[in-house]
Amino acid sequence: MRKLTVWGVLLLSLAAACTKDPGPETPEEPKKYELKELGQMSLREKVGQLFNVRVESLVPGAIGSITGGSDALTDFFRQYPCGGVTLFAANITYPYQTSAFTEYLHGLDNYPLICVDEEGGRVARIGKNPNFPVTRVGTMASVGATGDPQKAKEAGSTIGEYLFRYGFDIDLAPVSDVNTNPDNVVIGDRAFGSSPELVGSMVEAFLAGMKGQKVEGCLKHFPGHGDTSTDSHYGYAESLKTWEELSGCEMIPFRQGIAAGAKMIMTAHVCLPNVTGSSIPSTLSSMVLTEVLRGRLAYQGIIITDSMEMGAITQQYSNEEATLLALEAGVDILLMPQDYPKAFEAVLKAVEDGRITVQMIDERVSRVLALKKELLLSRGLLKQ
Repeated sequence: MRKLTVWGVLLLSLAAACTKDPGPETPEEPKKYELKELGQMSLREKVGQLFNVRVESLVPGAIGSITGGSDALTDFFRQYPCGGVTLFAANITYPYQTSAFTEYLHGLDNYPLICVDEEGGRVARIGKNPNFPVTRVGTMASVGATGDPQKAKEAGSTIGEYLFRYGFDIDLAPVSDVNTNPDNVVIGDRAFGSSPELVGSMVEAFLAGMKGQKVEGCLKHFPGHGDTSTDSHYGYAESLKTWEELSGCEMIPFRQGIAAGAKMIMTAHVCLPNVTGSSIPSTLSSMVLTEVLRGRLAYQGIIITDSMEMGAITQQYSNEEATLLALEAGVDILLMPQDYPKAFEAVLKAVEDGRITVQMIDERVSRVLALKKELLLSRGLLKQ
């Protein structure tokens, strides 16, 4: 083997250093953020709070995944401000990169909420990345198999600790579905188990663990995806259960999570023909979201959709119509519309035409702002 010169060793060292996450040089004081009150916001700013988008939606024409801020992103955000951003594995490469990126995103107008799917097991954007020095959490099925809610609390606390460390606000977890259908292709070991009482106790404990780390959870997927045999990511999915059957199973974990103070619930694009009398996805059903979730379950927190890019929505509805139907059904936040600017403009036009009222928007935005304020206060990051 040929020996390297001193200069050769130096050049190799420099090259290696450039491929690694440099990390912060010195700890900095936490940045504090301003939060506008509802009355201070323009209609465009209010409409933006109704959306949580992929970061790539904020840089039209961008090639590849985005891992940092840019002038183009900042400029586009001024035109189409959004209430939140969801990061995926491709946006999360190294610890310092992620912390710097979340700080940049939080610094955009009105503190966008940063979300991530970090369930543990196979759905873990950070936990599955070997560049992050975090404790890996196994599947929720393995946690549920212990029968010990304390294990679920520990899982929530572990995940919450590192999400807080890297600047995340909301974990789109825990999965609150009851895995009752052996033919289910989408939930499986993501759920705590097949007993509604067990799942309920685990959901409550998981939420408490995250809350202790100043991270909020999100119960998903209402009104339950555990009894389906198809995947709503790709097309039509349904449960043939009656309301009575749902009440005795699927509703139990959601009721327990609501009683435990859940701040956010994600809808499922699952149809309930024996409840609604139609094939409309629950995300777009006022009966499911307003009559059942708001009414019968007395839920007062935020309702967020599952991704509006999923086949169960896009194969039946246009981007714009799905957006408006979801808002009319009772949704507060639309997650990842297929075309964010067109969805945004559709809401503005619906206000102009009288289909959507400003009062309806204000009601939803008030819930979003309240959660932002609560998070910032809990972290001591609200600029007074």
